[in-house]
Amino acid sequence: MKRREFIAGLGAAAASTSAFRPKAARAQRSGSVRKVGVLFSGAENDPDSQKRLAAFRRGLTELGWKEGENIRLEYRWSGGKSELIRQYAQELVALAPDVILANSTPVVTAFKNTTTSVPVVFVLAIDPVGMGHVQSLARPGGNFTGFTFIDPALIGKWTELLKSVAPDVVRAALLFDPAGSPFYDGYVRELNAARQPREIELVATHVSTDSELEAAITALAQKPGNGLVFGPDPFNQVHIKQIAQLAAQHRLPAVSVYRPFAAAGGLMAYGPDTADIFRRSAGYVDRILKGASPAELPVQQPDKFDFIFNLRTAKAFGLNVPPLLLATADEVIE
Repeated sequence: MKRREFIAGLGAAAASTSAFRPKAARAQRSGSVRKVGVLFSGAENDPDSQKRLAAFRRGLTELGWKEGENIRLEYRWSGGKSELIRQYAQELVALAPDVILANSTPVVTAFKNTTTSVPVVFVLAIDPVGMGHVQSLARPGGNFTGFTFIDPALIGKWTELLKSVAPDVVRAALLFDPAGSPFYDGYVRELNAARQPREIELVATHVSTDSELEAAITALAQKPGNGLVFGPDPFNQVHIKQIAQLAAQHRLPAVSVYRPFAAAGGLMAYGPDTADIFRRSAGYVDRILKGASPAELPVQQPDKFDFIFNLRTAKAFGLNVPPLLLATADEVIE
């Protein structure tokens, strides 16, 4: 199987910002234990989140940081709950860490509303410029920098995949919780405005409770020509298995950014290699601990993408899968 790798351009380093020199100077002291706050948007028992955490810790180890010796990690897990994200963001800032690792856009927003001084490395953030988290990708400014996740082009790729496997699909619901991921409404408008004839129309579908989720997918499946796509969102992340089960139950062609969706019976998953992004984020944490300012570190975009296809589900749906599509998959579930 082939692995698709896309190299995204990185911006030039931004000019030095003196506002972070005191923090950088403290980080350069030898012999002291550095403190790093880590806030995850998912649940602690989520295998995918544990895989990402392991990659981050491995990256730190490779750079010479050892927990309990020269670094201490303070973890918080929000389980996709907005109120916990805000609470834990405040708790971690109060601990006065040398740097914070922030997972997901809602988490970044919470820290943006909490601190203007503690360096924050975000991981799997969406539209950090549009959300006001950084000034630009090349020149972040302020105390935030990090690694992005998806953009409208990737959502367009999901609809292409749906069309290639299920050509009868003419519209697809984009599933998300507007409280945590308000940017998707804009993405839907942008993609629909540029949509060509015969391309899939996107429909913004808001869900924030279990009952709303089940009702939305049930209603979607009752109309012919419908499909489902969903991307990063704290609510989606903690409901992956439920979404996969509902999509399979209703024979609804669907694609997600999350690999566990395909593993749980969903049709397809396509998106950045998130463990690799977490491993790379350790490099930015390392550089900040050694004195770099976040304003000097350009925001980076994904450069590795994984495509997982559930052939068993496709057969159950009675779909004719193009051989070329299978040939490009990184993993085929049979």
